[in-house]
Amino acid sequence: MADSNEMTINLVVLGKSQTGKSAAGNSLLGSSDFESRLSPSSVTTSCSLGRSGRILGLIRRNGCESALRVQVLDTPSCPHSALSKEQVRDTLRAALAQHFGEEGLHLALLVLRADLPLCPGESNDTVQLIQELLGPTWKNFTAVLLTHADKAEEAGYSEETYLHSASSTLLSLLNSVQHKYIFLDNHNSIIKEERNVVLRKLLNFIQKNNYQVLLKHSKE
Repeated sequence: MADSNEMTINLVVLGKSQTGKSAAGNSLLGSSDFESRLSPSSVTTSCSLGRSGRILGLIRRNGCESALRVQVLDTPSCPHSALSKEQVRDTLRAALAQHFGEEGLHLALLVLRADLPLCPGESNDTVQLIQELLGPTWKNFTAVLLTHADKAEEAGYSEETYLHSASSTLLSLLNSVQHKYIFLDNHNSIIKEERNVVLRKLLNFIQKNNYQVLLKHSKE
């Protein structure tokens, strides 16, 4: 935290190729920091950190309005078309220590596509990666981000009917992370109001977790 009138939340996006990780990171930041495009191979090959400007109107502390900053670590997909599981894990571990070693990580966002069914075993690699990176309490620090929600809406699904029709694999995953999930449209530019709704939900998850962080290391 920079000062008493400013709060920073630290997030990492994780998931398979073409789930919309980088686009989701851009939506959360309100920017186009991360490269995001359709590709027959994994686009992101290294970790990169994006940082938002000051966001007002979302949090109050001690009776006063505070500014919010969002930091998002974009990551290579898992599995990856060019990197081994071990290379992805080692790259991520080093980046998390570099960027969040002092302040800690508030939430890992497991990115899945809302417009595609989640089949058994499909998210195992990413969930295993999260477990290895975050340790035994990973479920407390993980939320699911369901991208391409606009396509599900176009098909006639509300959030309620979508979850009623979802696969048992997805429902089991959502249950394991205590139903911390957010639907996110994948329009080219998410409007400010939509972005604020998503950020409020993330802040609610973090608040319910008593603002705890993971991966924090004290300076020598």
